[in-house]
Amino acid sequence: MATPIFEFAQIPRVEPAEKTRSRGRRVRDAGQAPVVGVIYNPRSHRNLGADFDCGLCPHVHIAQPRERGQLPVALAEFAEKGIELLVINGGDGTVRDVLTCGQAIFGDDWPAIAVLPKGKTNALTVDIGVPDDWTLQDAIDALDHGSRIYRRPMTVSTASEPGKRVAGFILGAGAFTLATQAGQSAHKLGAFDSMVVAVTGAWALLQSLFATRSNPWRKGARMRIGLGAADVPMAHSGRGDPDMRQLLFASTLERLPAGIKPFGPLRSGLKLAAIDQISRRTTALVPLVLLGKIKHGLRERGMHQIAASQFSLSIDDQFILDGEAFPPGDYRIEQGPELAFIAP
Repeated sequence: MATPIFEFAQIPRVEPAEKTRSRGRRVRDAGQAPVVGVIYNPRSHRNLGADFDCGLCPHVHIAQPRERGQLPVALAEFAEKGIELLVINGGDGTVRDVLTCGQAIFGDDWPAIAVLPKGKTNALTVDIGVPDDWTLQDAIDALDHGSRIYRRPMTVSTASEPGKRVAGFILGAGAFTLATQAGQSAHKLGAFDSMVVAVTGAWALLQSLFATRSNPWRKGARMRIGLGAADVPMAHSGRGDPDMRQLLFASTLERLPAGIKPFGPLRSGLKLAAIDQISRRTTALVPLVLLGKIKHGLRERGMHQIAASQFSLSIDDQFILDGEAFPPGDYRIEQGPELAFIAP
């Protein structure tokens, strides 16, 4: 769970014979504690140097997988125990790995999920309203007394291996890939969560304002985006090279860090924001667009905000899913099962 680059070919797979045979969850009596499974990532930013109380209570089962290949085994054991709550102790990358490996274990029958925001980035917990200081006991208490927020992660697959899918919540390409790399430098300077969005966003804006069209921040990446099951090509404004997009951003989250609104009024489901090779004058308007201050005439300027049931992406550069890079290629992005996330 800590390799520097998450290569698509390295996704752990669970063959049918390995799937758990019993996922029946017990009906609790009044006052009975729920059965809880915890995936604890000791390498997550806010877990470094911290000990986790593994003897909390007998109904809480804790796994500390050191690599992604160990996750399916841990999740299968949780499923056999009939857990009612799955707690993910880590950041967005840990959430991505757990949801990816859990697809073959839980299918469309997931337990409720709670996330303790312990990573460098915690966009999911920002969306569902989980505080930074949320504890395991808080999450267990919220199972019966808190709220449930429903979200569907994106699933990413290749045409050659449609059954091998990665699940995540934030996908980006073009300048987004460069911004993610810049964000790693911001982490080293002590910037995390919404501060990273602000710092890297300001740096990207400056690069785009003063760089030439050949600069990677303005050049973007060569990509083809097909919308829906019919794979209808996404429209292009005609600004710059029609085969290039300066930036692509997609997510199923409804609230994003720093209060940005890249999808405009669109909220639920799978949403895309794409930017063509826009002019410097239009680039200067981007902060106002992200804050929702400019809502009209965006497509003519080269900025697209779209909702789609699914989309295809053919790209000749890396793209990013929840913080890690995937190689160039042809991909299909769809929505996964609806999951119930526990919040205060």
